[in-house]
Amino acid sequence: MGPLFVTLGMFIIDQFSFADEDGKPIDKSLPPQIGGGGTYANIGARIWLSPDQLGMIVDRGHDFPVHIQHELESYGTDAWYFRDDKSRETTRALNSYRGDTRGFNYLTPRVRLTPRDLANTRLERPMSLHFICSPARALGIISEMSSVPDWHPITVYEPIPDRCIPEEMPSLKKALPLISVLSPNAEEALSLLGMPHTVSKASVEEAAAALLELGVGKGGEGCVVIRSGALGAYISTRAKGGRWLDAYWTNSDLDKVVDVTGAGNSFLGGFAAGLLLTNDLYEAMLYGTVSASFTIEQLGLPKLANDNGKETWNGDSPSRRLQDMKDRHEYS
Repeated sequence: MGPLFVTLGMFIIDQFSFADEDGKPIDKSLPPQIGGGGTYANIGARIWLSPDQLGMIVDRGHDFPVHIQHELESYGTDAWYFRDDKSRETTRALNSYRGDTRGFNYLTPRVRLTPRDLANTRLERPMSLHFICSPARALGIISEMSSVPDWHPITVYEPIPDRCIPEEMPSLKKALPLISVLSPNAEEALSLLGMPHTVSKASVEEAAAALLELGVGKGGEGCVVIRSGALGAYISTRAKGGRWLDAYWTNSDLDKVVDVTGAGNSFLGGFAAGLLLTNDLYEAMLYGTVSASFTIEQLGLPKLANDNGKETWNGDSPSRRLQDMKDRHEYS
């Protein structure tokens, strides 16, 4: 029996630069931070699961910072599988902000992960596998996964933004039969389908219906989850139809929203954990929403502490927030 949740997302050290609308540099210094969609997904799942129930590969180069090592270990050493290569640098990326426009560029070569990297480690054959990539790369991941005898994980697929274009649709259609959960965000879903980029509940519902018709999961039994920022998240299945779930922090709590980086990734980690714990797609959405709520309260990852034997995140209880969501949505 493998772990419950594993992500194939990369670990990245994020660096930052800031400029005004005209490109004039702004003196706003931020130290390098832990980044990578896989990292945030792993933490989103970690909010609900113990360190030995999940994990991701962290490729450490010769320049791996000691303070980042300590921060990762604060979530449990078993939550990470470290691989060392002293001949290379740790994967780094530059997040450049020019006014309200964000750019993202890798500063070092990427070390992409596939199911083959999990072989002969404690992370092999997880019950749920999360990956972030283009539809074309997703096909390769699914091919490797399918070659492992008697391994049929729940697959949570998050397409990368710059490949959410109509040209990728043929590859996506080929991959969908072995994808359990397809989850673009609202802008990505509209772009993938070639729809106008005006996000509303109506357009999200239309996009989800179109993607669901493509046949997510074996026999079309999978689901589409579209993460829609302040609108919340929308899930659609053939068996139960569509349903909206509000974001945890509402318009009256906007002071709680500090940085939305990684919120969608964290949501999917929490969603995957919730699905494994409850076997209910709609209830899993509550878990994902709570995970995202902790992620956006600060720059970087949420803080874990132990309060008389109980874990708290940012000083609050995930189970309390989960009950709060259930009460709001009259879910029992």
